[in-house]
Amino acid sequence: MNQQTEVKTDMNPRFERTLPLMEDRFGLFIHWGLYAIPARGEWIRNNERITNEDYQPYFEEFNPVLYDPRSWAKSAKAAGQRYAVLTTKHHDGFCLFDSQLTEYKATNTPAGRDLIREYVDAFREEGIKVGFYYSLIDWYHDDYPAYDDRHHPMRGNEDFKDKETEFDRYLDYMHGQVRELLTNYGKIDIIWFDFSYDDMTAEKWRATELIQMIRSLQPDIVIDNRLGGNIMAEEPEVYAGDFFSPEQIIPPEGIVNSAGEAVPWEACITLNDHWGYHSTDHNYKSPRQVIRALVECVSKNGNLLLNVGPDAKGEIPEESLEILAAVGKWLHRNGDSIYGCGIASLPKPEWGRYTQRGNKLYAHVFDRGIGPIYFQGLKGKIKKARLLSDGSELHVQTPWMADQYSDTESGAFIHIAGGDLPDELDTVIELELFE
Repeated sequence: MNQQTEVKTDMNPRFERTLPLMEDRFGLFIHWGLYAIPARGEWIRNNERITNEDYQPYFEEFNPVLYDPRSWAKSAKAAGQRYAVLTTKHHDGFCLFDSQLTEYKATNTPAGRDLIREYVDAFREEGIKVGFYYSLIDWYHDDYPAYDDRHHPMRGNEDFKDKETEFDRYLDYMHGQVRELLTNYGKIDIIWFDFSYDDMTAEKWRATELIQMIRSLQPDIVIDNRLGGNIMAEEPEVYAGDFFSPEQIIPPEGIVNSAGEAVPWEACITLNDHWGYHSTDHNYKSPRQVIRALVECVSKNGNLLLNVGPDAKGEIPEESLEILAAVGKWLHRNGDSIYGCGIASLPKPEWGRYTQRGNKLYAHVFDRGIGPIYFQGLKGKIKKARLLSDGSELHVQTPWMADQYSDTESGAFIHIAGGDLPDELDTVIELELFE
């Protein structure tokens, strides 16, 4: 699984620390906090213009009595996810960790304990890489701009128009919390900042100073690109990040910089229509959608970070768990076509997608069609063909009815018996190519 695709070797050397993460391909995003209690999504304070005072009752009652991060970790492992990222602090400013810089934290709620500590320990036990999400935004802190900020719940509120703030004091606080997170929990694999906008970007966050501090504490940590800067530049800023992070979309093609070099990327996608728990949002993606999204990401040299939103008691919704289990069942049989794989040397075929690792080409067949499956440009290049899910042999041969077509001179055919695909989620054919 350690072999890298040709495209990865074309990456700028500055992305070397990101390569192990890109081998993992599939991660779990977890959005969880006080907003699980009103259960109307993680942006509830923004959407409903809720004041700190009106939001306070959720702090006073937060008590996730069913929180069991070991069950989360076991579900992630069974789903085939190899890394996880949990919200340590979202935009509402509430901290799931025992920060010494604020009283607005889980240890001061009825929960009464450091929930991040338990998460780190549980996921490490399962061999899953540990990541922290941390919001650069903070709607609770007195020194974060409110009146003129387009995202703040108190935007345009006359009570905040002349309120004095000292933004550097907030930055000291924010930097201090990042230092705590990267000092008190051992080795952390990923830090996922969210997010920059308008003039709230780059050095507005004292980004160079922040990165220097992070690298001094955790030299190998992988950082997303949301501090600001231009990760697409040939020589990006020091704070431009280690991977690109498209949200709720899979890029049409793989991501490259201005020099045409591959840039690591990870699509973060929700399972329903919200990041945080929403009790009436049952618009869940099917296992088939998730599997094909994962394949699409890998086929374009990217990762998929799939989100769940635990409820107020600390449990991941049953619908989410069922989808994760189904994806894990497919990966158990077909994971060789995902982990350590990347973009193929062939264009996208009409029946599905390719992923590749070294001389192993994986054909992800989504659409059965009529007759044998055609592999453009592979005639005489296939050493061996197998159905990946069970290892059964497949024969490469040109059927008599295809002899009359001129393009068969460069193509190969594989016949799969029956009218349906063996796996309607995604049937994977492993093609071992001649070196």
